[in-house]
Amino acid sequence: MSFPTEIPPSAPGTYRFRADAEQAGPAIFTAPGDVVGGGFGLFESAATPGRIGAVPHYHQGFSESFWVISGRLGVMSGTEWRVLGSGDFAHVPVNGVHAFRAVGDELARFLILFVPGAPREEYFRRLAELLGRGAGPAEIDAMARECDQVNLRDWPAYQDGPEL
Repeated sequence: MSFPTEIPPSAPGTYRFRADAEQAGPAIFTAPGDVVGGGFGLFESAATPGRIGAVPHYHQGFSESFWVISGRLGVMSGTEWRVLGSGDFAHVPVNGVHAFRAVGDELARFLILFVPGAPREEYFRRLAELLGRGAGPAEIDAMARECDQVNLRDWPAYQDGPEL
């Protein structure tokens, strides 16, 4: 095996401390795409027990993956639900219909990975603002479409998910 004789120039690494990360609702923008060069985006989020979570939806421009830190998270991909626990992972491809919600009586904390690094922080900021003022589903869905998220509130498999 041979190695290059010259070390190519490279940009410095990126470091971001949790205390410096912006938060909107339950999402902490750990490593937004614009901070890490657009290759991915990484957020920390939480799902509260007894709440709906994310309704069925899909994205045309990026995939979405979930890694559970603590609690239990129900993740629907297509027509199938799986309950994930600490350390479990789920990947949803581009255009894959998916939803998620906490399962049981414990807060579910998890990481969300977006590839490529879509500007999801705009979606979460706007969603927090709309929910804060009591906006209805039609207004939320219109905003979501502007952020590459198509909500499918009547998706049949969603009703078959794990108990809240």
